Amino acid sequence: MSARAIDGAASGGAGMAGAAAAAQAGPVAVSASPAPAPAGPVPAPAAGSPAVQARRVPKAAAPAASEKIYARSVDGLYARWRVVFVALTQALFYGLPWLNWNGRQAVLFDLGARKFYLFGLVLGPQDVVYLTVLLVISALSLFLFTAIAGRLFCGYACPQTVYSEIFAWIETKVEGDRSARLRLDASPWSLRKLRLKAAKHALWLAVAWWTGSTFVGYFAPIRGLGSDLLAGALGPWQWFWIVFYSLATWGNAGFLRTTVCKYMCPYARFQSVMVDPDTYVVTYDRQRGEPRGHRSRRAAEADGAAPRGDCVDCTVCVQVCPTGIDIRDGLQYMCIGCGACIDACDQVMEKMEYPVRLIRYTSERAMRDGLSPAQARRRLLRPRVLVYTALILLLAAGLAAALVVRSPLRMDVMRDRGVMGREVAGGLIENVYRVQFINTAESPLRLTLHAEGLPGLSAEPAAGQGEAGIEVPPVSNRLLAVVMRAPAGAAEPGLYPVRLQVRGQTGDGRTVSADEAASFYMPR
Repeated sequence: MSARAIDGAASGGAGMAGAAAAAQAGPVAVSASPAPAPAGPVPAPAAGSPAVQARRVPKAAAPAASEKIYARSVDGLYARWRVVFVALTQALFYGLPWLNWNGRQAVLFDLGARKFYLFGLVLGPQDVVYLTVLLVISALSLFLFTAIAGRLFCGYACPQTVYSEIFAWIETKVEGDRSARLRLDASPWSLRKLRLKAAKHALWLAVAWWTGSTFVGYFAPIRGLGSDLLAGALGPWQWFWIVFYSLATWGNAGFLRTTVCKYMCPYARFQSVMVDPDTYVVTYDRQRGEPRGHRSRRAAEADGAAPRGDCVDCTVCVQVCPTGIDIRDGLQYMCIGCGACIDACDQVMEKMEYPVRLIRYTSERAMRDGLSPAQARRRLLRPRVLVYTALILLLAAGLAAALVVRSPLRMDVMRDRGVMGREVAGGLIENVYRVQFINTAESPLRLTLHAEGLPGLSAEPAAGQGEAGIEVPPVSNRLLAVVMRAPAGAAEPGLYPVRLQVRGQTGDGRTVSADEAASFYMPR
């Protein structure tokens, strides 16, 4: 926020009241005028969880879903952190598909081939357990983060917030800040208005198309996707998903924005059961700020007048809020924890020469019991946080260990139901199996077979399928017919458990093996 905007917010007397009234009377989606300041000091809020406070907030405090919110731009510590997170997340999202690993795309979810490439890791359908563990770790991490800091993820790293920030930045550059956008939207259509709106939507669509194309590039090789796109040679499904995700980005970030956060995102609804009095959330200091009231920068209290709190009732905290709520009404589920109101209020406090952090990140218990920041931070390490942390560390350690010892060779053995057991030349009993060899390494495997479980039992590929050894290409499967043979007198007639073993070497000289149970039938 510019110094002029802050000076206007904290000027004094009738100017302050007029600015507040004008801000609330305009199309910006804010609540009705705040109640008159009470005659005496306001008591501290009653004890209770943030969820209880949220339920006490009048419904009129939040804008209707159909109202457009004109958020004012603001600068400050938390605004700069949001810019950092936007830059980091988008550099990761747009840049990751272009990285190469062993001559292929480093991160590729090839649904057609049913293979997921994550740098040096290649996962197939049989590795769904690893993806499941990753999802569980992600969910527990979200629970942990919410227990510590509420919806901080929503305010800084959620894709909906990130793209809304990008689109809002484009809108501000093209149409101007909040007051300019209000005037433009209220004015009749003209050539200038048409030009500005067309330029804004053209830029929005360009970013949306880039985003949709990049997203599809995680599921189809992005270099081939780019060349096919330029040549107009994309397939129908590629066209569909690029257009679909582009329009979804344009609609969500350009039009819906925080409406998604307030009314469509389930996280906003169940966060109330995940926070407690020790969770850090954006909080207004009522004991210090109330009773609020307009005043000049250095106006002294008149003799005998009721004392006033530090809040000058400028409503700037409401004007900068992307969801249009008034944080002074208490914690609400619509708050995404972005900290824009903190930056705006700090600038007003500096202009008024009052201490900053009238609005700040702190816990309900710290505000209620007057805890110091160090005492409040120590209470973050409570049992639920420690349990979440322990579970995440255990699952992450187990996943890492499983990936380290994971063999690139797997084998599935299926009995050939058409041939139970037969006698062949040499007085041998032969059973036939269909064996699938799975090579997840990025180098070919040359394998040899062994069998055990009966005296004289042997195993080899069926005739014409690799007598000199079994070759499995990189990152592929191979299905072969394999025969096991045992002397006719090795056992009495019946079904016997046996094991098929396979051994080989990877391209880097690492020895790999697999062992699978099977059954061997001795006919009468």
